Amino acid sequence: MSVVETLGGAASGLPASPLVRRMGWRPSRAVLATAAPLALLGLWQAVSTLGLVAPQILPAPSRVAQTFLELAADGELLAAARISAWRLSVGLALGATLGFAFGILLGASRRAEEWLGPSFRAIAAVPALGWIPLLILLVGIDEMLKIIILTKACFVPMAIATRDAWRAVPRGYAELGRTLGLSRRAQFTRITLPSMTPMVFSGLRLASGQAFVSLVTCEMLAATEGIGYLMVWGRTLFQMDMVIVGMIVVGASGIALDQLLRLTERRIRARMGEHV
Repeated sequence: MSVVETLGGAASGLPASPLVRRMGWRPSRAVLATAAPLALLGLWQAVSTLGLVAPQILPAPSRVAQTFLELAADGELLAAARISAWRLSVGLALGATLGFAFGILLGASRRAEEWLGPSFRAIAAVPALGWIPLLILLVGIDEMLKIIILTKACFVPMAIATRDAWRAVPRGYAELGRTLGLSRRAQFTRITLPSMTPMVFSGLRLASGQAFVSLVTCEMLAATEGIGYLMVWGRTLFQMDMVIVGMIVVGASGIALDQLLRLTERRIRARMGEHV
């Protein structure tokens, strides 16, 4: 058995091989999570050291780290990140809230699905970034453009996830609520909503991912501030180290937001379980 197969069996939850059992070691989640980034970093450093790619195209990790420290020291990176975070927060809050309400409407009412479903699917089929040319003519390139694009990007996956979550709740749960004498509100908060939570938060995490993509692209196309604009400015100056710094900030922020949403989901489900 190869080393890859041996480690793969241990990581996948299958019984470990005799070799791993004799060694008494299993790779932790932290090791597995950092293995790929460290391997990528090592490959990046090797390519830069050997000069396989011109440093103007792929700067060394040390150069990227130096640029990160310089941008952080003069406040330019923090200012760009603050603006992007504000746009992301507003767009995600609006899109998730509206998407949740609209998803419940579609899931609970067949008439709403018949009347609004086709229009919703047509709008959802057009990517959020496809609305930029029209919106630029309507609202210009100010903050309103970014907020509308981000709201739309979050609205669609959140609405779909909420609608499907509502429909996935077993019918027997409603009968159980009526048997217990619960009001409609109590049935929703104590039975329906806890059942919907996993799918709703999956939609919320997907919405946050879509928001990051839309945010960076929108800032690259129609903005004068933000992380996306910082990346465009670096490309204009042919400073790829600045572009990579922006990519790292966006990726790290996306991971942090996803982990925050997972933690929030666990806490909400735990509190709901206490009140059921």
